[in-house]
Amino acid sequence: MVSPVTVVKSEGPKLVPFFKATCVYFVLWLPTSSPSWFSALIKCLPIFCLWVFLLAHGFSFLGAHSSARKILAGLIFSALGDAFLIWQEQGYFVHGLLMFAITHILYSSAFGMKPLNVSAGLIITAVSSLSYMLLYPYLSGPFTYLVAVYIGLIGFMGWRAVAGLQLANDLWTWTKMSACLGAVLFMVSDLTIAVNKFCFPVPHSRAIIMATYYAAQMLIALSAVECQDVEVARKRT
Repeated sequence: MVSPVTVVKSEGPKLVPFFKATCVYFVLWLPTSSPSWFSALIKCLPIFCLWVFLLAHGFSFLGAHSSARKILAGLIFSALGDAFLIWQEQGYFVHGLLMFAITHILYSSAFGMKPLNVSAGLIITAVSSLSYMLLYPYLSGPFTYLVAVYIGLIGFMGWRAVAGLQLANDLWTWTKMSACLGAVLFMVSDLTIAVNKFCFPVPHSRAIIMATYYAAQMLIALSAVECQDVEVARKRT
């Protein structure tokens, strides 16, 4: 297993632009009541930086590892989703929902189906079911089934991320932990969006949504570089 110190030294510098872009977003804190292409750019900028983070590992790395390519594709669809949600009050909420649904499918495929970890799946299913039960009384029209499908997709993604984390027998790695935490934070972010939009106003909802969202995307992007770090470690030993 690659040590956290090695991870910080090798990956930390590549993430500096992401942290700066995230700070810019929170410092400017552009009002959501007046959507514009500039506000869309500022919101998407941290995700653009995560594209660069993965591309910085080289095209040969992306070509050799399909999971990294799928996560990069997921980040691309995430940026599109972010842009659509800037204009959600103008009728583009469903478009953003679709972009993030594709993102979760790509992330699920990147995390893979092994190990199966049925117990993790049952826990995520229970959490997803409770979330939908909370939202259901407030849903109407197409959102009744659109939200159900979306919860199913993000729940599946969460299951595949959590399933890969095997804490027993030292089988876990820092990147599997990263994927697990990232998926959980993504679920927290999206549930906050749903509750705030359909149920009742959540205090400081925007700060909660964006902080957990950016952290989730960073952690999931980090999970894509495991194979490269393992190879580097093997060469040094």
